[in-house]
Amino acid sequence: MDDLIREFLIESQDGLDRMEQCLTELEDRPQDAGLLAEVFRSVHTIKGTTGFLGFLRLEALSHAGENLLGLLRDGKLQADDGIISALLELLDGLRAILQSIEESGGEGNASDDAEVIGRLRVLAEMPQGASAAAQTRETPAAEEQPIVHSGAAESTLRVDIGLLNRMMNLVGELVLTRNQILQAHNAEAGFAPLARRLDMVTADLREAVMKARMQPVSHVFSKFPRLVRDLSQQLGKQAKLELGGQETELDKSLLEAIKDPLTHSVRNAIDHGIEAPEVRRAAGKNPEGLLRLNARQQGSHVIVEVTDDGGGIRVERIRDKAIERRLITPQKAAQLSDRELLQLIFLPGFSTAEKVTNVSGRGVGMDVVRTNVERIGGKVEIDSRPGRGTTLRLSIPLTLAIIPALIVRSRGQNFALPQGVLFELVHLTGEQARSQIEWLENAPLYRLRGRLLPLVFLDRLLAQEDAAAGDGCYIAVLNADGRRYGLVIDGLADPEEIVVKPLSVVLKGIGLFSGATVMGNGEMALILDPGAIALRVGIGLSAEDEEPHATEDPSSASGSEFLLVEAGGEEAALPIEDILRIERIPRARVERIGQMPVLRVEGSLLTLEDRAGILSEPGDAEEQITVVVCRDGGRHVGITVSQVVDVASGTPLKYAGTAIAASEVTLLKERVTGVIDTRRIPELAEMVEAG
Repeated sequence: MDDLIREFLIESQDGLDRMEQCLTELEDRPQDAGLLAEVFRSVHTIKGTTGFLGFLRLEALSHAGENLLGLLRDGKLQADDGIISALLELLDGLRAILQSIEESGGEGNASDDAEVIGRLRVLAEMPQGASAAAQTRETPAAEEQPIVHSGAAESTLRVDIGLLNRMMNLVGELVLTRNQILQAHNAEAGFAPLARRLDMVTADLREAVMKARMQPVSHVFSKFPRLVRDLSQQLGKQAKLELGGQETELDKSLLEAIKDPLTHSVRNAIDHGIEAPEVRRAAGKNPEGLLRLNARQQGSHVIVEVTDDGGGIRVERIRDKAIERRLITPQKAAQLSDRELLQLIFLPGFSTAEKVTNVSGRGVGMDVVRTNVERIGGKVEIDSRPGRGTTLRLSIPLTLAIIPALIVRSRGQNFALPQGVLFELVHLTGEQARSQIEWLENAPLYRLRGRLLPLVFLDRLLAQEDAAAGDGCYIAVLNADGRRYGLVIDGLADPEEIVVKPLSVVLKGIGLFSGATVMGNGEMALILDPGAIALRVGIGLSAEDEEPHATEDPSSASGSEFLLVEAGGEEAALPIEDILRIERIPRARVERIGQMPVLRVEGSLLTLEDRAGILSEPGDAEEQITVVVCRDGGRHVGITVSQVVDVASGTPLKYAGTAIAASEVTLLKERVTGVIDTRRIPELAEMVEAG
């Protein structure tokens, strides 16, 4: 059933249930204006929606009832037994049509309504003060009334969002307790099965509550066809809107939060992006511009893109306008790359409009977009090519309540680092740290595979007191909003699912943390904000991130990056773009369906390929194994490896006259290396059937 019609049926049944209750109460309180208004709203709501959906029979019947109810509401008629009986017949008729729509998609025979509509019209034309008892027949006895139930309404329960928020908070507390128990059970071997069972149940419960909060983005997208139509007519332009990925789901609170940013983005695309028809003709384009609004899930985020095929953004104009409005100095503007100049449109007060209109030009809009999106933990990127169009990309977290994080240590204190921005980890011994970390004008740098990576020492940034630090350090390579840098930390702990708690006013004012959490051992930890850290120390956009934007054909790039691993005594490669994360887990977490190993991660079962060959042999339940979690299309799979060796760029190889496919090997560090094909890992359904 179409989602829009299903929603209409549910809302209509809810309204009719309330109408029935009000009508029975109205017999005792015929002068109650509140009851009359409630009944009127129920019928009026049905009538207002039916015209849009094309249900003409439903519209005619509800229209006749609305006329009578309008007279009752205005005090021109009094609700006596005859009128209430007629309204109950109207109620039965409306329910019968709704049931017919649900069962067959059609409204049924309209001639069945003639008698009811005629009776309602007669009652509406009665002189004021006349009795309706003689004008209508009596209502059939209760036992003769058909019971006309809606499957759509019975299978759906409307729950207040406040209750769902409360449930989410309770699940968060349960996750914290689970983390503590999982750490505590290490000392009690017999407690391990119960701890694993609690882990599974908690993950399932969290998934169920999160699912209850999810809604398709179509709830927001549905408002934009009208907006595009009205703006196009107002501005004398021609624009067509294409919608994609409307079934993509997002947490309801986040869905509400992106309404305004998307509205600003669509308005700017029509006003600034798509050219007038005559301009497009002169440029050899279709006079009708194209605006695409698309959503897709990517890992733990939902990506929403607003793309137009308009004139694009010229960075020279942005630079001149920013200098003219004194938003940036000429010296600073000369140092910025093209991609950094594009980001200036998000500054408060920035606008390239020549004049102020009721659509744009006041310098308010794109700064609101970035502010609102970053407030919910998302980020905004913009790509543009002069003459070809612009894409605004919003990256929104699926939920704000529970996120995967890596616990890091600095000078004896614990901090949580969101895994979504973590690219890789590099360990340096004390000697390596002293010899390989370079300094350029008091700025620390690390040469990572031939590229200089700016470093940020967390202890220095936070002005932490000196404490005993272990020999060596870790560099967490982060990519925050296009700013790539290495965060230097003392040590690591296991990754955890953390529950995000809001910060106090004092901590929020520091500007380097996005929240706080309670770890599995019961200690508090602040959640680092990698984007804010990058801005604080003045790290600019990475030059290597700009390279794909300057390349017309992404496939023309020299190669791709791979994770080099050791598995089963041999080295193999995995494409970096397919890797979600790397986990160290106890052997006890591995379950089996038949003879095949599976792993439960975030409430879902992953098929597990024992590439390292360590699961076929007996071993200690608490032995730590390394699992690389990868994305294979719409599913996730896990691969056991002996160790992670390195990250390196690979060049695809092609062999003529052999059976080796180009995607199965690559030239990695001057050696031919096999690429693990995740498509060959069996589907979970196949494993269940085989088991």
